Amino acid sequence: MESGPAIFAGAAFALFGAGLLLWTATRVLHGEPVAHGVRPAASVTVATLSGVVFLALGVWCFSRI
Repeated sequence: MESGPAIFAGAAFALFGAGLLLWTATRVLHGEPVAHGVRPAASVTVATLSGVVFLALGVWCFSRI
């Protein structure tokens, strides 16, 4: 019964992190801005780090099952 919330949280974090990394990579490969009004290097760095952190949180939640 206690693994239900961990599975939900792990799935949410992992899907969001993977989606953010995929979206960021697609924007960079097409030469489009990741965030409007922000320096390109800073926006790519923050988006990539955020995606990795969310993906790691998802893996951590799944390891608690």
